[in-house]
Amino acid sequence: MVAIDEALSAKKVVVERMDFPYRLAGRRAPDRPLVLLQAVRDGAAALAASAKVKPASIALGGRSMGGRICSMAVADGLPAAALVLISYPLHLPGKPDQLRVAHFSSLEVPCLFISGTRDAFGNPDELTGQTRAIPGEVT
Repeated sequence: MVAIDEALSAKKVVVERMDFPYRLAGRRAPDRPLVLLQAVRDGAAALAASAKVKPASIALGGRSMGGRICSMAVADGLPAAALVLISYPLHLPGKPDQLRVAHFSSLEVPCLFISGTRDAFGNPDELTGQTRAIPGEVT
């Protein structure tokens, strides 16, 4: 995430990394999804305000659970220009039948998925099959 932040910042792209409340509190266990979703909404609103841009002009994203929560927030109506999803947790390791994609059909923004071939949470082939449900452009 730091390398992506630095590369984009070098191109004069405004980047804001955030931590979820549970991380800021020093806890290892994530908060409930509603708390995580609100943190993404609040973070996006704060970035839009500080950058003096409309929320719909911001690309949101994250790694693993952070990306999943961003995608869920956008599917639920949070304005965004695009999603960048790194190591999206498609399913729990060893449980490919328990997919986390129910919201994909509500993603109408362009989505960039970055995943490695050895990712136990979902490899590129699995992602390709599941992202067909996304009406927006997928890369």
